[in-house]
Amino acid sequence: MIRKVYGLIKRTRATGKEMRIFIDADACPVAVKEILFRSAERLSIPLVLIANQKINFPQSDYISGIVVEAGPDIADDRIAELAEEGDLVITADIPLADRVISKRAHAINPRGEIYSAENIKERLAVRDLMADLRDGGMETGGPRAFSAADRKAFADQLDRFLTKNLR
Repeated sequence: MIRKVYGLIKRTRATGKEMRIFIDADACPVAVKEILFRSAERLSIPLVLIANQKINFPQSDYISGIVVEAGPDIADDRIAELAEEGDLVITADIPLADRVISKRAHAINPRGEIYSAENIKERLAVRDLMADLRDGGMETGGPRAFSAADRKAFADQLDRFLTKNLR
């Protein structure tokens, strides 16, 4: 049960329904989770962490976690199942972002990039191309280390998103 601390649960401007935030928690940086914990409390937004291992999060009426079985894409499948129009998903997984965007939910990656209907197919094509190159033996390198600049970019993007999408 979600307690309404300020008497209001935040609703989206577009749908008028309660917004929820889902975190693809297995690979989400701790700094990003901490920003989201504070935002959930401050704005009374339900926040759900989903992972295939035990999840640590603060005691809160707004923050909860779901642990799914281990296995490829099990957590992603659960997030895609639960996300609805107007919800926000935090993930670096481009195929998951594509799935939730097709449901008219929103997606932001932990580095602050917002995925949208306008850019997700391009991101998915680039991801698939890089996977094909790696499968062919090419070394493409991994993502750069998460930095303070990434943390700030995420916080700024989240603030812009919530300001724009909540009433």
